[in-house]
Amino acid sequence: MGDTTTVAKPRPWVALATFLIVQAVLACWWAALYPGLFSRDSVLYLSHTLVGPWVSDHSVAYDALLWLSFTKTGDLGAVTFAQTTAMALALTYLAESLKRLGAPRLATTVVAMLMPLAPPVGAFSVTLWKDVPFTICAVAIAGVCARIAARRAVTLPTLVGLGVLLTALGLFRANGFLVVGVAVVALLVIVTTMRVRLLLVGTFAAALPLLLTTLVFPQFGIMAPSKTYVYHTTFGDIAVAFRDRPDLFSKQDEALLASVAPLTRWLEGGTCYTVNPLIWRRDFSWQAADAHADQLLELWTRLLVADPRMIVDTRLCRGAIAWRPVQDALAVGGMTYRFSRQPNADSYVGPAKVADFPGRWVFSLRPLSLELNAVADPWLTGALAPEYDWVLWRGAVWSYLSYLAVGLAAWALRNRYVVGVAAVVAGQQLAILANISAQDFRYMASPIFIGVLLVPLLIGSMGRVVVSLVRGVGRRPARSAPPVPEPAGPEPAGPEPSSEPEPAQAEPAQPSRAEPRPPEAEPTEPEPTEPELPPGREQA
Repeated sequence: MGDTTTVAKPRPWVALATFLIVQAVLACWWAALYPGLFSRDSVLYLSHTLVGPWVSDHSVAYDALLWLSFTKTGDLGAVTFAQTTAMALALTYLAESLKRLGAPRLATTVVAMLMPLAPPVGAFSVTLWKDVPFTICAVAIAGVCARIAARRAVTLPTLVGLGVLLTALGLFRANGFLVVGVAVVALLVIVTTMRVRLLLVGTFAAALPLLLTTLVFPQFGIMAPSKTYVYHTTFGDIAVAFRDRPDLFSKQDEALLASVAPLTRWLEGGTCYTVNPLIWRRDFSWQAADAHADQLLELWTRLLVADPRMIVDTRLCRGAIAWRPVQDALAVGGMTYRFSRQPNADSYVGPAKVADFPGRWVFSLRPLSLELNAVADPWLTGALAPEYDWVLWRGAVWSYLSYLAVGLAAWALRNRYVVGVAAVVAGQQLAILANISAQDFRYMASPIFIGVLLVPLLIGSMGRVVVSLVRGVGRRPARSAPPVPEPAGPEPAGPEPSSEPEPAQAEPAQPSRAEPRPPEAEPTEPEPTEPELPPGREQA
């Protein structure tokens, strides 16, 4: 039996108010941290586009946005402000979609309005990372899936919107195609209509970034990523194996490793949580690693055959940001990385660390409002305290909460399509387990945002389930005891024993001696038993 809960009708003024409030708060973060937070990667996004050659190792789409902002405005603030607007739209869209699905209106609206106050949302939205538009696309995808669940069908407009967002998702991260693949497979299991079209859309979205990187971008002078960048997690696996299982390495293998970096570097870089101590050190030669990439891959394959559990455990360890709720503060690289807080590029990257370019000063903190900065900076610093790490900066706990929320809502609403809201969460979680380089918060930002917005739906679904169970107990008919035959009337004094056998059917009640029955009267029929009424019905 389907759920008869009234679905929330769209209220445009509420959606507009939600968007404006979220945008206003994010704009305050933008003014406080202008032009935005950044890291070494942020500098690399722009430096190669200005100095050359263009390389597609990060995201050509995001690199182009930074290049366009710098060449047209002389600064990068336009990019971060556009990110705040897109984030406000995505959060509002997901909130409104969940309300259509049946999430509590007021609670969902309040949560959406409060979210940008939290540094994981506010500071992240104004950071110069390709992960920001990637996260925005993931949040919007969850909103589209919520619309599909509300209609219990895949319509052509939702399929088009889903295709556009999945394609953009793949364009903003190199491993985005993995997220797309897992999310589409999950949706194909859930939906019952337009499966072929959904499969085609997902295949196109997953394949397009790969085709652009290998076939199209080189035609415009944009070089493919270096082999070391593509296989850096594989090199990290080799380092862990060299530290833990040196018996698996021959003298030739050791010579191969030494041609890329000193053996001491391979030992020090052999931590399973991150590849940074290996590849981002001066004594590790990227040029030599590129030249010997095929041999290193062959060595990795032999290690996989010799000890597959070791390689799998290493990948699980490196992907701990996706499944482990707490950080490992005692292990090298086991702590969650949140933001780089350096005031300019030189203090973080250092002189001559990356290709220099005129105008590199744009990577420097220049608040538009010192008053807002005086509020935002300590607020952000306080949120970085270790005791808040598990709830603010790690997406594992929010991934599990998302699965619980959609599962319970699907049961309460009798709507299997609700499970699809968490499809992109599963896609990101599994993609990170397959291939990630370090314990960076930004890799699991979207499960945090989606999970927080699913909390009202979870609570509302719990209420529905409790009410349903209580009603079910009330409607359940009580198990009646076998009927006890009642005496038909007072027994006459001194009855004569009867030699006749007693009939199977009860005799009609005998009249008393005081009032004898007339001989011509017919014996009365036994009173018929009333049929049992269904639960909740009263006899007229």
